[in-house]
Amino acid sequence: MPLNLPIYLDHHATTPVDQRVLEAMLPLFTTNYGNASSKTHSFGRAARELVEASRARIAKSIRAKPKEIVFTSGATEAINLALKGIFRSEHKTPPHFVTAKTEHKALLDCHCWLESEGCQVTYVGVDCDGVVNLDELEEALRTGVTLTSVMAANNETGVVQPVTEIGSLCRQHGSLFFTDATQALGKMALAVDDLNADLLAASAHKLYGPKGCGFLYVRSKPRRARPVTQLHGGGHERGLRSGTLNTPGIVGMAEAIDLCLQEMTGEQQRLRGLRDRLLSGLQNALEGVVVNGSLDRRLAMNLNVSFPGVEAEALMMGLREDLAISTGSACTSEKIEPSHVLSAMGLAEDRIFSSVRFGLGRSTNEAEIDHTVVRVAQEVKRLRGLRIHTTSG
Repeated sequence: MPLNLPIYLDHHATTPVDQRVLEAMLPLFTTNYGNASSKTHSFGRAARELVEASRARIAKSIRAKPKEIVFTSGATEAINLALKGIFRSEHKTPPHFVTAKTEHKALLDCHCWLESEGCQVTYVGVDCDGVVNLDELEEALRTGVTLTSVMAANNETGVVQPVTEIGSLCRQHGSLFFTDATQALGKMALAVDDLNADLLAASAHKLYGPKGCGFLYVRSKPRRARPVTQLHGGGHERGLRSGTLNTPGIVGMAEAIDLCLQEMTGEQQRLRGLRDRLLSGLQNALEGVVVNGSLDRRLAMNLNVSFPGVEAEALMMGLREDLAISTGSACTSEKIEPSHVLSAMGLAEDRIFSSVRFGLGRSTNEAEIDHTVVRVAQEVKRLRGLRIHTTSG
């Protein structure tokens, strides 16, 4: 099988739009281009019908009600609406929020802002595998918590959190539960009632849909989450999020989610096989390859490993013509600083700075994996050789 270089292995950062998704979206740019809020003519009504049909499809994917889906520009906006909206709705002084130390920066930065506004925030730790400490979480919940936020699957390590158990603990202790499902949706089964989730966020571009479109699930019953509006101007989305709806993006997101769910079982098995092939290949070719995070509780597409004696930045520079990989979150990739996720797991700094994330995807095949093993092994050996030479000299 011929190779097209560079090989893209950064599917946690973003994914290409699936051709089937693109085909569903294209007419909405040129033919069916109406504004879904324009109810007085056929163009607007046609757009509205497409939006509502997509809303129903997306709601079905997480077993929610269509009215509980609020469209946003992506997961970051959904996270801000959830956290700031619940904070503004809470009349306790000060409200108490709980989250995990390994959350995405979009959520952690939002909590930092909430602290500056007087919110009490407890950051719960994780074990060496990256799994949230449930005893520590329950201890925090006993003090009275308004909102608990824990992501379904981590964007750096791929570690899947015990969100069902977390949601159950939150329900027992009277806390609302919010989960960032951006990395998980389309890769594992998610049902909001099973999770006891009151709020859930996701984004289209992580699952072969378009950038600039996401959603927030907001529970209506039996206990209703009531975030206060953060974006005003027209009262769209039942007053929760104003702004002209991104009809092409919404239709594309619904199509992308449906395709992922239809193909999920076979695709996850295929990706797990490729991931294991990559890991065994690296371990056979190199000494000291260490996996970061649990392999048992992990997205099939993810491999986060450290290459002791090698700086990850130097490794990626040496591989940039062949491979698109990363050291962690795309949102902080311009800053050379220790991963907060790996730091929270208790990893030593030298191991953190030698860590690389491989994110496999729909286009990844065996030939690409085998080429990746060869090139990574070559470059790691070269860099280790330079280090030994420099040290001895």
